[in-house]
Amino acid sequence: MASSSLSDKAIAVFAFAAYHELSSGDAVVDVVLKDGAGHAADPAAIEELETAGLAEKKGERAAFTDSGKAKLAAVIAAMRGA
Repeated sequence: MASSSLSDKAIAVFAFAAYHELSSGDAVVDVVLKDGAGHAADPAAIEELETAGLAEKKGERAAFTDSGKAKLAAVIAAMRGA
């Protein structure tokens, strides 16, 4: 995968989503911001993804935009090719 101008924390959001997509076999289109069990998406990472046009906050979730879905697909493809 080509270099990214995203921070490691923003990339971690995609890594988290990739894990869930690969382990479940279901497409991941959004991530929960706080799961109620002590896990939370980094607010700065979500803000960065929003600024980059890769995600949009919608209530308790951050939904990937079409560009974000394409980025997630690229992350998964890179992992499969590693």
